[in-house]
Amino acid sequence: MFEAEFLTNSEESREAYRAAMLRAIDLLCQSLPRQPYSGASPATLAALLGGEMFPDSASGLEEIYKRLRQIVSHSVVVSHPHTAAHLHCPPLVAALAAEVLISALNQSMDSFDQAPAATVLEQQMLDWLTREVGFGPEAGGIFTSGGTQSNYMGLLLAREACLQSRWNWHSHTRGLPAEARRLRILCSDVAHFTVEKSAAQLGLGTESVIRVATDSEFRISTEGLRSALEELRRRDLVPLAVVATAGTTDFGSIDPLVELGALARAAGAWFHVDAAYGSALLFSARHKKLLNGIELADSVSMDFHKLFWQVISCAAFVLREARHFRSIELHADYLNPELHEQLGIPNLVTRSLATTRRFDALKLWLSFQSLGRKRFGEMIDATIDLASHAAEFIRNNPKFELIHTPTLSCVVFRYQSANSEIDSDSFNAALRQRLFEKGVAVIGHTIVRGRQCLKLTCMNPWVSSKQIEELLRLVLHEGHLLEKEQAIAY
Repeated sequence: MFEAEFLTNSEESREAYRAAMLRAIDLLCQSLPRQPYSGASPATLAALLGGEMFPDSASGLEEIYKRLRQIVSHSVVVSHPHTAAHLHCPPLVAALAAEVLISALNQSMDSFDQAPAATVLEQQMLDWLTREVGFGPEAGGIFTSGGTQSNYMGLLLAREACLQSRWNWHSHTRGLPAEARRLRILCSDVAHFTVEKSAAQLGLGTESVIRVATDSEFRISTEGLRSALEELRRRDLVPLAVVATAGTTDFGSIDPLVELGALARAAGAWFHVDAAYGSALLFSARHKKLLNGIELADSVSMDFHKLFWQVISCAAFVLREARHFRSIELHADYLNPELHEQLGIPNLVTRSLATTRRFDALKLWLSFQSLGRKRFGEMIDATIDLASHAAEFIRNNPKFELIHTPTLSCVVFRYQSANSEIDSDSFNAALRQRLFEKGVAVIGHTIVRGRQCLKLTCMNPWVSSKQIEELLRLVLHEGHLLEKEQAIAY
């Protein structure tokens, strides 16, 4: 299948590469399932995919094809209209094409001499992104693996800035001071779990995170935040950071960024905006105003493998003042010696938590070039319109309960059983699992204020209103069958 081990300048190796890519594409197109998922259980998959991981000699072509077909045919089809569980997007064809170039070029983004053109393009992309957010010329950024890494970087730099300004302390060399136990991070009660995860990894502990109540639309209460900050002041505790969310995972809700930015600044706290989901609104003419106040942030998380339709992984962390990257900067003689800075040679490793990184900026650049800003904005709007249509269908059906009015592209709801003897929480969990195990739909589930709910995350701009209605009717149909089965059990 792979006649040449490496892609070289020889015509023979290039032809072998071209043939291997075409075979892989053919296999993918032939084996990709027609339904969202096969329904195979973990045990079934373990049995199907088991076998020698590293044979003594090369496997035969047919054996390789057989195992590859099993992997493809038992994967979730992210582009299917009935796949709507997570912030898990169908990737753009332009992004898939860029992946071919990225993998073959294999540029390593940790030094200029490993990735010269890639380094310059990533810098240019980041400079442009910081301007789109509303930052000035002193801003900077770095591509990351996703929101988890970006949120961690925001809180890491916030911690370093706080320690230095308050106690003239550099934990980079000295570790954490005793005063660090006084630091607190404030966010909403539906903010991403990586706030706690970051606090734990930063040596502050999860108890340093203060979750503030949200309103009926799952946005942080500004009065609640104000009260929490006042309580910290009375207890002589230090507000390290206020984390706002622009697009919560379950509800797509966007915190009041202008008000939160003002409260953070008045309290002397770092203002981080987790816009991993909602940052795409920057490119929607209709909805950009929802992000008013993002320009007040000290740092922002942006994910491109969500509503930018990029291949996993692709994300960025942008910073109002690039000077804060200095707190994580290290030099290695073989990689990024200080002499390079004096010579003006850019080595992006000084801004990154990772050393080796992929040239992910290329797929975002190629996607933007291929679509154009107007078309891209229309696609974002289409997913929001689709979620609104789904919510209206749910609102008008007595078997469903709508939990919130969508802001972005996700809708949380519940199936309401007519049988009072059936536990609603276990029923909704069972209904979601039933759809998955049958392979007819992959929808989400979450717990909202103690109640088990279902969730649609509308990531595909090509899904029609008719198709989303078909999905919801399928949920109704399977819910009806499940009700009948459970009624017999009772």
